[in-house]
Amino acid sequence: MMINKKFKDTLSEVCSGPLVSVDIKILQVNVGYLCNMACKHCHANAGAERQEIMERENIEAVLRVLEETDINILDITGGAPEMNPYFTHLVREARRIGKHVMVRTNLTIFFEEGKEYLPEFYGNNSVEIIASLPFYMESEVDRVRGKGSFHKCAEALRKLNSLGYGAEESDKKLHLVYNPSGAFMSPPQETLEADYKRELFGRLGVSFNSLFTFLNMPVGRFRDYLIRSGNFEKYMGKLICAFNPETLEGLMCRHLINVGWDGRLYDCDFNQMLGLGVHSSRGQRIADFDYQELIKRTINVEEHCYGCTAGRGST
Repeated sequence: MMINKKFKDTLSEVCSGPLVSVDIKILQVNVGYLCNMACKHCHANAGAERQEIMERENIEAVLRVLEETDINILDITGGAPEMNPYFTHLVREARRIGKHVMVRTNLTIFFEEGKEYLPEFYGNNSVEIIASLPFYMESEVDRVRGKGSFHKCAEALRKLNSLGYGAEESDKKLHLVYNPSGAFMSPPQETLEADYKRELFGRLGVSFNSLFTFLNMPVGRFRDYLIRSGNFEKYMGKLICAFNPETLEGLMCRHLINVGWDGRLYDCDFNQMLGLGVHSSRGQRIADFDYQELIKRTINVEEHCYGCTAGRGST
């Protein structure tokens, strides 16, 4: 298989037409690229120097869409989404109108000045937490995220456990996310989840509900690393050769709409980083959200989409 084979060509071989939306169950909102960390695999190039932050006008537009449609899940991401000044307002209002709220957190944000309230805030608002923890060994986490990161993550997880998160019988769900530490494929999710649970509980007394294994996408900071190290073509070749058509039905882009920090609409957070907006004739922004048109849209695909369709899939 050619390492430069276009994703659209691969789709044409296994599908009768383009990739299209199935439904819109989730409104995924990237509230900004500002972050207290600068992880090596970050597709958003997030960091402390970033200035892109979703303003109040677009926050309110997000809430209007949630209130006026049947979309029942709000998925908040970043950067570190908790650094947006309107973050707590967004969570509270979404919960007030009866929506389920998920937040993607790096856990270390809990230790930043003024953010100590976050664990209790999450618990009080029944927020489902999806927490990045690249591995269960301290050396690997600190290598990817900086010295001392693993210790902070462990303390944050213990705090969440003390509030009822992560227990099987609890409605406070806590999930972890694994990312490979380099240009290679993720191990099977079930096997790695068992390893995480054994190691984290055995060594740290930490519990969680599920582990999600994500491939490092050839986007943003990780793409830059691949190019600098001369591994870009090799990595793309691995993803293309591992293409699995059985992943297409469950792709996240077919079940959500992504909203950028500036209110623009995308099929996923990765498309957002590449500036690939949704196919929509009636509006490209959250303020012009047209549910009936967007639910039947054609998905905007490029070669990075191999990252979500390799092996057992990354979503």
